[in-house]
Amino acid sequence: MSPSARPVPAEAASDAYAVARQGNSPQTVVLSIAGSDPSGGAGIQADLKTFAALGAYGTCVITALTAQSTTGVTGVHAVPAAFVAEQLETLLADVRIDAVKIGMLANAEVVDAVTRVIREHPALVGVPTVLDPVMVSSAGSRLLADDAVSALLELIPHVDVITPNAPEAAVLLGTDGAVDVADLRTQARALHGLGARRVLLKGGHLDGGESVDVWSEGPGADAVDLSAPRVATTNTHGTGCTLSSAIAALRPHHDDWLSAVRAAKDYVTGALEHADELSIGQGPGPLNHAWPQTHVSLRLSDHD
Repeated sequence: MSPSARPVPAEAASDAYAVARQGNSPQTVVLSIAGSDPSGGAGIQADLKTFAALGAYGTCVITALTAQSTTGVTGVHAVPAAFVAEQLETLLADVRIDAVKIGMLANAEVVDAVTRVIREHPALVGVPTVLDPVMVSSAGSRLLADDAVSALLELIPHVDVITPNAPEAAVLLGTDGAVDVADLRTQARALHGLGARRVLLKGGHLDGGESVDVWSEGPGADAVDLSAPRVATTNTHGTGCTLSSAIAALRPHHDDWLSAVRAAKDYVTGALEHADELSIGQGPGPLNHAWPQTHVSLRLSDHD
């Protein structure tokens, strides 16, 4: 951990994931629909690690293969849309899904296939669904074809939460990127105009000692600023994937979306603050997804 990093108290960390491990309730099953990252820090790999760290059982449908490391993406091979749909149909015929996270969708055909299943499949009716509209990697590589943005706009009204960062929100809105928190609030409200039910607009790209995300539950609701100390680490690969996955994994254990989002942010803050304990690759490394197991007791008696 870097010298200026702030340890996350065990009590705060327990809010993020202990509820997922209590009692004899059925195992929470979460589905990630996303691309693969060979370096393990983002995409499907990050999602499955996050689900496991938060006590959920992870399932996945792969939408794209990437040739990727901590230093960048050198190639993307989209899975044929028909086979993405077949993966989904086969899984949903057998396994109960309690929450869904959608990440990289690669091209318009894959977006359309996923939208049809999310919109029409009876097994997903009422299932909490989080969309992270992945467009560009943290190293600047394009992960969504230009002609797929309009298709993505068709998916947005059919999910419960979208979690764009500031550059992604600007693309969706066809405007300049936010430069301050006031801009984030304005753009979060504007995203409801695209059909978004709830928005978590991430401000990690902005400057300042605090990293501020903006939560909005509708155009008529007051936006909520969610602040966290900016962690002094360069190992941030997969932060957005991890946050959206954590929200999906935790939502079945919280009474409302905002409390699940707050808990997910606690988990991600801890994963960032413990990221420097890893040494993966020569570029910006991954978060430490397993930090709860190695740094905080998860004995159920602690939470009785």
